[in-house]
Amino acid sequence: MRRRTIATATTLAVVFSSAVLAVGAAGPAAADSTKILPVKSVGDLVVDGAHQRVYVSDPTGGKIVVTDYAGAVKATLTGLPGVSGLALSADSGQVYAAVTNDNRIVSVDTGTSTPTASYPVGTAPGDLEVVDGRIWFAHGTDFGSLDVFGTEPVVHLAERGDVEFHGAFGMFLASDPAVPGVLVAGNGGTLAVYDVSADGATLRREGDMDTAVKQLDLTPDGSQVLTSWGSPENGYGIGAYSTTDLAKQAGYPIDAYPNAVRIAPDGSVAGGSNSSYDPDVHIYRPGDQTPVREYEFPDTDNTSGSDALVDGALGWAPDSSRVFAVSVNYDGVHTLRALTDPTKELPALTVSAPAKADRAKKLTVTGKLTSKTSLPAGTGLKVTRTDLESPNGKALPAVTTKADGGFSFADTPPAGGKVTYKVSYAGDATHAPAAGSDAVQVSRKATTLTLNNNGKLYSYGKDVTFTAHLGTTYKNRTVAIYADPFGSDKPKKLLKKAKVNAGGNLSATVDMTRDTAVTAVFDGDARTAPKTVKSTGYAQAKISTAVSKHYKKAKIGSTTYYYFRKNTDPVFTTTMNYYSGRQQRFQLQVYYQGSWYDSGSEYFALAANGKSAVSLEAPGESGIRARMRSSYINGSSGDTVNSTTHGAWKYFTFTN
Repeated sequence: MRRRTIATATTLAVVFSSAVLAVGAAGPAAADSTKILPVKSVGDLVVDGAHQRVYVSDPTGGKIVVTDYAGAVKATLTGLPGVSGLALSADSGQVYAAVTNDNRIVSVDTGTSTPTASYPVGTAPGDLEVVDGRIWFAHGTDFGSLDVFGTEPVVHLAERGDVEFHGAFGMFLASDPAVPGVLVAGNGGTLAVYDVSADGATLRREGDMDTAVKQLDLTPDGSQVLTSWGSPENGYGIGAYSTTDLAKQAGYPIDAYPNAVRIAPDGSVAGGSNSSYDPDVHIYRPGDQTPVREYEFPDTDNTSGSDALVDGALGWAPDSSRVFAVSVNYDGVHTLRALTDPTKELPALTVSAPAKADRAKKLTVTGKLTSKTSLPAGTGLKVTRTDLESPNGKALPAVTTKADGGFSFADTPPAGGKVTYKVSYAGDATHAPAAGSDAVQVSRKATTLTLNNNGKLYSYGKDVTFTAHLGTTYKNRTVAIYADPFGSDKPKKLLKKAKVNAGGNLSATVDMTRDTAVTAVFDGDARTAPKTVKSTGYAQAKISTAVSKHYKKAKIGSTTYYYFRKNTDPVFTTTMNYYSGRQQRFQLQVYYQGSWYDSGSEYFALAANGKSAVSLEAPGESGIRARMRSSYINGSSGDTVNSTTHGAWKYFTFTN
């Protein structure tokens, strides 16, 4: 376990370490929190319930990070090369840390998160446990003790006795403050229980365990040792061994690949697994092989599979209200996760309402509350109805469950539209809260909504009034009118939103410079269905053409002509309202024997100022009569934002 035992009367006469400290203000904890940790690795994790702090050691970074229960960093202790194992005193007054690369153990005051002492131990300490005030530490494939009760600290090394530990993963220790005088050690497939009530460690029992074990723990009643890898047979699991003879007992099934185990003061078991596609943390009641709760980490990187649990990075809050876990993703980002109410089952609450129903007529809603452990008949459930007239929800009479967890209730919805029924279970000592909901579409009466001017064509720039007319409704008399000009460069715009007048009308004016879709929207109310209508108005393009290089203007008959010398090139400059990519169509016709004949047409691009100048080559002979015009052709001129528009004909002739 991560709740530790040591006396507070620790001598401060030892030289302090060179730890550097940064401290923040305390703050409230948050449920189900997730915070990225500023660490490069994780060696151990310990939870201080008295101050609601979590201590995480970072061997690579040489520091300890202290957070609150929500994961916010409150202090950072640096200058601790290779710091690994952590232990907490019984009164939560001190945290002890194994500074592996400096051959010392340091103590930290938990009230201030400041270092208090540094104890050289003459070897590289690893895993830490505190039993009856004495600090036990792993070193190599052995373990030793540090006694700080006297005037001077006393260190004893090589306490394993005749047990042959020889594993590559290092030495793992376990104890429990409720089991005085007992220390468990394990390494390389060998497991041992020691009596440490007197000076030194006396072997009680030696046995076998799986060689892949990465963490040990001792149950609060002292009857079992749990290992992070072992039983059940023929699969992955948490191993269980009797402390009396280390005989294998029924363990706890778990997903691949198990890498952590921690036991709460009430005996609840948290098992961890490095599972990319399965749950990562598994919670069990003592002796029950079916998990009460499971947690699966998300995928926070760009690779396949979820984040992984760091080996051994689990810890219980002393009141069992939370399990803390540290995950790491493929990019090396470490995250502290506070998993709330881990010992409570997660009930499932389903709600089923009809898909459709008539307003003011009775309907029936059914559902079911289920859990791993059946809840008793008569369990109370809260019911809330949310609709257009009660957007914040209206409490309905509570309902109770039947023996099988089923329930039903009748309601007569007063409002139409989407009506949502939410059913909530408050939870109890062994079950977490649960809620479910379902929605029904309740009928509403239709109304009329019209909008004039659909399909009409207007000259460029004309101000056109669009009028919406709303029929009979229940309460709402508000209509919104929107204009959506053709073309991707101008968004849909709200022109007016207001109540209609006594005649049911609302008007808005549109400057018709483009084809425009105008919509009128009635949002509906509790008894009247919403309605939307659209009217499309069409706008001509604005076209004018200027003629240049002529020497005079005169009429032939009733038509005005521009006169050009036979060797002069006429220039026709067309101006048109601009749109990106727009072209004008230049059309030329020649007069012959009383009729006009097409001489061809061609498209010319408009400049950004909307102008396009076209020069005709001089014919070199006199007597020719012709005319030209510029046009915007919807679709062919490069866009579709205006309606097809033809400019005026320009007549011209050539003379000597």
